[in-house]
Amino acid sequence: MASLGLERNVVAVGSAMFLLGLGENLWKGFLPKYLQALGAPVLAIGLYGTLKDFLDGAYQYPGGWIADRYGRRRALLVFVSLASVGYAIYALAPSWPFVLAGLFFTMAWASMASPALFAVVGDALPRGRRAMGFTVQAILRRLPIVVAPTLGGFLIALRGVKGGVRVSLAITIALAFATLALVARVRIPLVREPAVSGIRDVWRSLPGPLRWLLFSDIFIRTCEGLVDVFLVLFATNVVGVDAPRYGALIAVQMATSILVYVPASKIADRTGRKPFVIATFLCFAAFPVAVALSRSFPGLVAAFAIGGLRELGEPARKAMIVDLSREGVRARSIGLYYLVRSCAIAPAAFAGGLLWRIAPTVPFLAAGAVGLAGTVLFALTVEERYAA
Repeated sequence: MASLGLERNVVAVGSAMFLLGLGENLWKGFLPKYLQALGAPVLAIGLYGTLKDFLDGAYQYPGGWIADRYGRRRALLVFVSLASVGYAIYALAPSWPFVLAGLFFTMAWASMASPALFAVVGDALPRGRRAMGFTVQAILRRLPIVVAPTLGGFLIALRGVKGGVRVSLAITIALAFATLALVARVRIPLVREPAVSGIRDVWRSLPGPLRWLLFSDIFIRTCEGLVDVFLVLFATNVVGVDAPRYGALIAVQMATSILVYVPASKIADRTGRKPFVIATFLCFAAFPVAVALSRSFPGLVAAFAIGGLRELGEPARKAMIVDLSREGVRARSIGLYYLVRSCAIAPAAFAGGLLWRIAPTVPFLAAGAVGLAGTVLFALTVEERYAA
């Protein structure tokens, strides 16, 4: 049990991620279609993706500050509560601008909570078990994605896009209350570092290898951001698969990820993280190209399996971030990392919308080129000794 990173606090936050993920993934993959059903044009959907990426960054550092200042448990209770308000706004939205307003609340869990969730693994586990700890979190977060999108697709098939998504959101709100009970069980003492007082001090505390990892990651997440919100549109509008089949594609992607998590993390903790991070970055570059080349459901199945392999080295990458962050400012360092990354990639989804207007395959091919550049940058700048 210990070898899998199953420490009590890690299990508590992982189980919370499982429950809320079960609800969110009933509707998350279909939210661009929900926006479309509420009257949003393609550029508005791109704007939604850009705002999502911006908030993903803007919320990270404040989330880390709250977690370092008030503790992991209190912070997570606040973030789940705020997200629940956002789910309610989504469900009651009469038109697409309300969904954009709800995003300011739902991202409290998706983004503001992220530094605290990372920090729990760093606080609770020694260096040699952190990749496996992130694997446990990742599996518990992604197990719902194997089944929830398919169920959400069936709800849409039965009740239409608006009705199906709204039923899914009601289920999510109910699961959020159960999630509050789980995060209330987190018990981790605070370690303060009074010498570090502001965001500039936190930035100066980041070592060079962590900064190079960040710069490489910006390329990789720009690659993802160019196409992420358009995947469902490409699959349903261009290739012609229906909503349940699109849910099945997401299930294929997540099942592939889950299969590779444990063996990859065990090897990464023992032998070094760099090869696994490189493999992950290569799969990020290959996935959009594979989608663009797909012209049938079996072709998309193969592409989404490649998409699942993007998680091959994600626990290793996250463990690197935690390993290279100082203990007293761990949550703030993680928050700053993701603040810089997400703000840098915020325009990607809107740019993807502009490229889509040229041709639906263009943003996917451009994404592949950007991802390859990020892979080369990481391989050349981060030495193995910093990734061990």
